[in-house]
Amino acid sequence: MTLEDHSVLVTGGAGFIGSNLANELAETNDVTVVDDCYLGTPENLTEDVDFVQASVLEDDLPTDVDVVFHLAALSSYAMHEDDPTTGARVNVEGFVNVVEQARQDGCETVVYASTSSIYGSRTEPSPEDMDVSVNTGYEASKLARERYGEYFSNHYDMSMAGMRFFSVYQGYGGAEEHKGEYANVIAQFADDIANGESPVLYGDGTQTRDFTHVSDIVRGLEQTAAAELDGIYNLGTGEAYDFNTVVEMLNDELGTDVDPEYVENPIPDSVYVRDTCADAAKIREETGWEPQIDFDEGIRRVCAQYADE
Repeated sequence: MTLEDHSVLVTGGAGFIGSNLANELAETNDVTVVDDCYLGTPENLTEDVDFVQASVLEDDLPTDVDVVFHLAALSSYAMHEDDPTTGARVNVEGFVNVVEQARQDGCETVVYASTSSIYGSRTEPSPEDMDVSVNTGYEASKLARERYGEYFSNHYDMSMAGMRFFSVYQGYGGAEEHKGEYANVIAQFADDIANGESPVLYGDGTQTRDFTHVSDIVRGLEQTAAAELDGIYNLGTGEAYDFNTVVEMLNDELGTDVDPEYVENPIPDSVYVRDTCADAAKIREETGWEPQIDFDEGIRRVCAQYADE
């Protein structure tokens, strides 16, 4: 199930996930990217993508399209704690601004980024219908998006699909390098180890993540839009790995033997999400989506760039 011959807008489309999505969609669709370049860079985009440097808070955005993928966000705990007001403006007001402009232009299909963080710490797979709560400004902004998505769906009969991503990674060989300290831990750990530096692990390294390769995320987003789904959906593998295991696997693949450095977790225990795992049965049943990149293959892809150096 793919999108073809559609006009598409990707907000935050010069960022990590957004650029992977935009470049993939541009092979068969007319794709425009809006990004303010705070986190993203147009260097991530192919020449087939039409790039517009703008904020999602602006008027007159290029929303006269068939489908909007709204990925623009301040995407970390730290960014919101440093400035909660700006975090709310970008993540909530920016979302409403984009969707409302799209609605007025006749667009009826929006797929947007939420977060799996609102499940809290769980080693068991988390289904979409479980109770969720918020402990950070980042989580609050994403849950607010889901509520506004529900509003646009119920009031205007739009297809509003909120995607709860689980620990998306690609590695610095892809479009993730520009994120630096905000990149997924796999990318950071791999780069440290490949350069002979100890990766820094919070606590004892036994926390777990459902690591999902960006190519699987992109397919999930595309299939969700093609099916014009409405509601909340998990995108994750249903398997979790602890950070110590990640370091061991990276060492094995890189042919290195670099020990991690363990430090006290700077994030309060009350807000730190220690464990994540997706229950992706809902999107599997509605679109047939399945993750195709298993973790061994994902690690190989992350490390491949270092074999060529």
